[in-house]
Amino acid sequence: MMAANVEIANPEQATAWDGHEGDNWTQHADHYDRAGRRRWARFLDTGLVTERDAVLDIGCGTGRSTRDVAGIASQGSALGIDLSARMLQLARQRSVAEGLRNVTFAQGDAQVYPFATEHFDIAISSFGAMFFNDPVAAFSNVARATRPGGRLALLVFRELQRNDWLMALREALAAGRELPFPPPDAPTPFSFADPERVRGILGAAGYADVNFTPMNDPMDLGADPADAYAFALTIGIVEDWLRGLDDHAREQALLRLQATLAAHATADGVLLGSAAWLITARRS
Repeated sequence: MMAANVEIANPEQATAWDGHEGDNWTQHADHYDRAGRRRWARFLDTGLVTERDAVLDIGCGTGRSTRDVAGIASQGSALGIDLSARMLQLARQRSVAEGLRNVTFAQGDAQVYPFATEHFDIAISSFGAMFFNDPVAAFSNVARATRPGGRLALLVFRELQRNDWLMALREALAAGRELPFPPPDAPTPFSFADPERVRGILGAAGYADVNFTPMNDPMDLGADPADAYAFALTIGIVEDWLRGLDDHAREQALLRLQATLAAHATADGVLLGSAAWLITARRS
């Protein structure tokens, strides 16, 4: 649970991530890491993180991203920050197990956390930076913690409609309903999909040279259809889409979900298309 002395500017996100969502991700950490492993491997290959960097990892979750960049920044350091106490507990345990000595984790809200001023060479996030209720304030805070000329590198989802993996699950579970699309400026996984909106946010927060690179590697939902089905049922938005269905409609929706996943099975896993941005910028 969130420590009493932790300042929070995003209470709804804190309730979710330091509660059910965080517990769920912790329990299924390896599945979530597997799902985006192709895209994350591409991120690591970009060379954005270097050997002597001090790295800030925003929304680090169970710490896979923090540990990986700490391995690259072997003469530097990595700090991962997240709202979830349980996710951070697993992150710390795995860092110890991997023998990493240049990694620390903090529970807090990056929008208001008192980072050391001009300490970091680069701030990164792997799908953890889209949920701030005041993104200008959040990235202004991150910018203050980054040295002048320091870098920003964010992995974020593009629009829901471009993410075939979610659209396929959505269609399977609609059960004749008109499921809503998330508002483009709400704190959802898709809030950084619009480049112009993001340029406005980061520009106001003190960043320049904002660039967008598509990263459309497939999502790997599991080793086989049964594995993928068990994992899909843990995804928060899938839980939302199933909510409110009566027993018969739910049974039929789940059968459609199983069929959808089976149709995307390959020798390398159950693969469905996804669309993301790698956003890079420089602190002015």
